[in-house]
Amino acid sequence: MATLEQIIEDFSFLDDWEDRYRYVIELGKALPDLPEEKRTLENKVQGCASQVWLVTHTAGDPENPILTFEGDSDAHIVRGLVAIVLATYSGKPASEIAALDALDVFGKIGLVEHLSSQRANGLRSMIKRIREEARVRATA
Repeated sequence: MATLEQIIEDFSFLDDWEDRYRYVIELGKALPDLPEEKRTLENKVQGCASQVWLVTHTAGDPENPILTFEGDSDAHIVRGLVAIVLATYSGKPASEIAALDALDVFGKIGLVEHLSSQRANGLRSMIKRIREEARVRATA
């Protein structure tokens, strides 16, 4: 899976929105499939027009654990957005995740203004859920 730094750098080379769109789809194709048994109602992200599932894993310090995420979607472009969100948040301490707004990253790479309002709302729902889980775990 691509790192956030790689993704930002790759976007800087793509001038055309169509090329960026294709790149997001490629990121989604590279995302590992989420096993069927993890595609549960509990893991489903509410507020997304497409189906999106997120699974959170914790490790390390119980007061500020490192969170890693698995995610998937039934839509190609959304799968790519999931890949970028996971690259942004996965592997970081809960306190850092709670303070980090991935929408800033999406804005930096010029992606937010090109998303439909439904996709942008779904993206916000994913980010909100990840940050809420991080907040809860950072204070547990």
